[in-house]
Amino acid sequence: MNTSSTTVVPHLDRAHLDRSPTITRIGDGSLGGKASSLQLVQTSILGAFDSEAFLGFEIDVPVMTVITTDVFDAFMAHNRLADIAFSDEPDDRIAHAFQRAEFPAAFVGDLRALLGHRRVPLAVRSSSLLEDDLHHPFAGVYGTKMIPNNQADTDTRFRKLVEAIKFVYASTFFRSAKAYAASVNQDIEREKMAVIVQDLVGLRVGERYYPTLSGVARSFNYYPTGRALPEQGVVNLALGLGKTIVDGGLSWTYSPAYPQKPPPLGGVRELLKNTQNRFWTVHMGRPPLPDPMRETEYMVHAKLSDAEYDDSLRFVASTFDGASGRIVPGVGNKGPRVIDFAPILTFSDIKLNGLLKKLLAVSEEALGAPVEMEFAVNLGKKYGQIARFGYLQVRPMAVSDESVDVTDEELAAPDKLLAAEHVMGNGSRSGLVDVIYVKPESFDAAKTRTIAEEVDELNRKAVAEGRTYVLIGFGRWGSSDPWLGIPVDYSNISGARVIVETTLPKMSPDPSQGSHFFQNLIAFQILYFTMRHDGRHHIDWGWLEAQETVNEGAFVKHVRSSVPLSVRADGRSRRGVIRHDDQ
Repeated sequence: MNTSSTTVVPHLDRAHLDRSPTITRIGDGSLGGKASSLQLVQTSILGAFDSEAFLGFEIDVPVMTVITTDVFDAFMAHNRLADIAFSDEPDDRIAHAFQRAEFPAAFVGDLRALLGHRRVPLAVRSSSLLEDDLHHPFAGVYGTKMIPNNQADTDTRFRKLVEAIKFVYASTFFRSAKAYAASVNQDIEREKMAVIVQDLVGLRVGERYYPTLSGVARSFNYYPTGRALPEQGVVNLALGLGKTIVDGGLSWTYSPAYPQKPPPLGGVRELLKNTQNRFWTVHMGRPPLPDPMRETEYMVHAKLSDAEYDDSLRFVASTFDGASGRIVPGVGNKGPRVIDFAPILTFSDIKLNGLLKKLLAVSEEALGAPVEMEFAVNLGKKYGQIARFGYLQVRPMAVSDESVDVTDEELAAPDKLLAAEHVMGNGSRSGLVDVIYVKPESFDAAKTRTIAEEVDELNRKAVAEGRTYVLIGFGRWGSSDPWLGIPVDYSNISGARVIVETTLPKMSPDPSQGSHFFQNLIAFQILYFTMRHDGRHHIDWGWLEAQETVNEGAFVKHVRSSVPLSVRADGRSRRGVIRHDDQ
């Protein structure tokens, strides 16, 4: 994807802002990866899309202005930020230095003019040169900031926008970004950041602003269940802003081929426990205390009761009927709400699933590879109203075609460390002798943040020694919700080449396919094993305990095997095995 050309994107024209095209730019540098992909969506995907079959939807790329990379260069040079940016200073010190710096005067007039015309909430998003590369997409590595843009005076709105842009600039040099760049052999000093200022898809209800739903759709499914096939894709949906999905929170997962088929959860009780119970919104009320270094400064993690008060559950929820023990689509009856999107996926007059299938097909053809797309939808308050579909992002997916056949004999081999029948990825790994694992006897769901810190420390030591390893833990790796799993980001586990997660009776979420964490694992071709606590395969904890201890904390242990581990994953059957071959 070409991130250097801006010839087809016009400059922001202050004199004709009311007639501006969907995508404009400030500056003459590169648009960056994310903005270039949205330019592709606008011209080659939506331009070739026949919307006549979906007359109930208004489909577009939300209006956006790209602040190109030469503005970033000018900002860095004018304020002499290179020394602290490339230093080992903590993130907060770097962020403070960027917030104190002056924004280049040559571009101030365009930004102020932009705000004079745009009064809706804005998403300020990163668009670096390295984002959306097929093999190392830097997905979710850099910052995004949502701002209400509703202050009465232009000066305040301008100041808040500039603070958000500086936050995105600073995130280029945060520890997680540097660790990610190092892990893919990229020189962070060569990175350049463009910034997208984009209208936020949503509706205002009182002091909250949010879309009816957000989603991530993939044309290839690494975890198909039931009759679904990998090439039939997968969709994650969430009430409110998409932060719920990309941060690995609870969302609704389904195959576009079987939209009415629920995920494989163990009955109504499991369904109630493992579906969305909070949602993200932009706060439109009294401004909070200033905190420009925090990504969620203007965001609120609201409760489902707030959405019920807003009358926002009409299209996205079902109700548990205690008398019959069934889940009934809609919110016409009293009872616990379940965010399962049944009113949309069941009733044919809302053709969201058909629209997603068509857009995935058109996008896949345009990119020449399996794709992941992000979107947000406003459905209004009544059936029959025109729905707004905002196409927010598209990126290619790397799918391995290596032929691996994991046999029944391998799954039952006496020298296996573990086996799984739900594996993401395809291929084999050899030569691994290191394993970092969460100790089962000391695991505590209330301590997952501490566990994440221990994993990070052991990862840093392993990476410093040039070692890669197998990582084993409980719940969902990379979840932003510590009660669903261990809240690491990629920089905390950058040395892992094979990752294993196993569920627990009280921690049994589905794999989060829509998260940026998950996208980076795919890009790195990391093999990802998911095991169930009640499945027929188990981890040989005794063998792990018998290996040489390299480092150990209260919750996490690093051991080294005297023989290399053999790791094999069959992407067709979704089966995988890790063997130690020391019998």
